[in-house]
Amino acid sequence: SYIKAFTNSLFGMGNPLLDISAVVDKDFLDKYTLKPNDQILAEDKHKALFEEIVKKFNVEYHAGGATQNSIKIAQWMIQKPHNVGTFFGCIGKDKFGEILKQKAVEAHIDAHYYEQEEEPTGSCAACITGDNRSLVANLAAANCYKKDKHLDLEENWKLVEKAKVYYIAGFFLTVSLESILKVAKHASENNKLFCLNLSAPFICQFFKDNLMQVMPYVDVLFGNETEAATFAEEQDFETEDIKEIAKKAQALPKVNTKRQRIVVLTQGKDETTMAHGKVETFPVLKIDPKDMVDTNGAGDAFVGGFLSELVQEKPLDQCVRAAHYAANVIIRRAGCTFPEKPDFN
Repeated sequence: SYIKAFTNSLFGMGNPLLDISAVVDKDFLDKYTLKPNDQILAEDKHKALFEEIVKKFNVEYHAGGATQNSIKIAQWMIQKPHNVGTFFGCIGKDKFGEILKQKAVEAHIDAHYYEQEEEPTGSCAACITGDNRSLVANLAAANCYKKDKHLDLEENWKLVEKAKVYYIAGFFLTVSLESILKVAKHASENNKLFCLNLSAPFICQFFKDNLMQVMPYVDVLFGNETEAATFAEEQDFETEDIKEIAKKAQALPKVNTKRQRIVVLTQGKDETTMAHGKVETFPVLKIDPKDMVDTNGAGDAFVGGFLSELVQEKPLDQCVRAAHYAANVIIRRAGCTFPEKPDFN
């Protein structure tokens, strides 16, 4: 028998973004020097990209942001009660912000946004070509999250304390390291589960000091094969073997010794590797390429599926099965969107 999830038992904090998604062409990628499959932060040279994608291609708007996506998917997998998932992040007082608030309500998650007027709500251009997606994030308001202005407020911190599983995408390491550390230390001191995603090669590379300040508190580490390779290189693991990388990441120093770190590395259509004492591999669900709409949100969905079972204290192999199921559903649809109910047991 397992534990039923309760309201606010899963806590996420990150960058709430509105995804502006379109199928583009190679010329568009080349014009803005984008790799077909990557995640980057927008620079000055990308400013025009956001205007051009809307003018030139058929765009769809979806509520996004990696952590928020994962919390929504976990909630969707759990279904009842509502508001199992809590989400914190920063938005602007504008139309995009209103859309994100509305979409959070529709997804039955308990979103508490820090709203400020200096910056507009952040957005992310999802440039789709075939089964690749190149993500360009303009953080704007998302970059303005402040520990003292939001996380530290008594009514907000109470929601943090209520949770037993915490998830933050590595992307948030560029925004508020002190907020992440406060949550991570709370989890560690109370023997709760703190989960982190490597999120992107640039996080492993250019924000590795921040990443490694948080790592000792990480109970569950997620990443894909490109992030894992960059992480291994930056950490001088001297191996490109995914199983060895998982083992070495697991062996990194950890504050709460009551729990051994779990490392979960995905490889797209290839098997998923999980280190939890032993190293195991799990084949993903097969999908006909013609049923794939886009892979944007697949990694977030994987994590959401995993968290949905973790928060109910299910065995780890069940967590991976749920992760594979959720990712399989999402790649059949545009963006990180999902049908009314899951078909998973």
